[in-house]
Amino acid sequence: MAAATPAPYSAAEQELAWIGDAVLALWARERVLREQGAIDTAAFLHLTANSALQGLARPTRVEAEIGVVYRAEGLAAAFAHIETRLLPVFQKQAANRTRQRKA
Repeated sequence: MAAATPAPYSAAEQELAWIGDAVLALWARERVLREQGAIDTAAFLHLTANSALQGLARPTRVEAEIGVVYRAEGLAAAFAHIETRLLPVFQKQAANRTRQRKA
């Protein structure tokens, strides 16, 4: 049996994802600068890549959730959403990458 093809996204969900992607990118850049003290493109990409977001759900869906929070509650709430929902997954992925490099 073939895997089910995901349903296409509505225009509204795509718009929210587009906004959520921008919010996520801003959060990631600020985090990288705060923690690394410099621009680090690799670290930024680990926080924003679709492969990282897939640990939660389909990337467009994850970004749309961020967009919903941003539009309803503002930037600080969207950042808090990222910190509580996405950051633990990102940290687990980083630990796995470190463990794989040591193996």
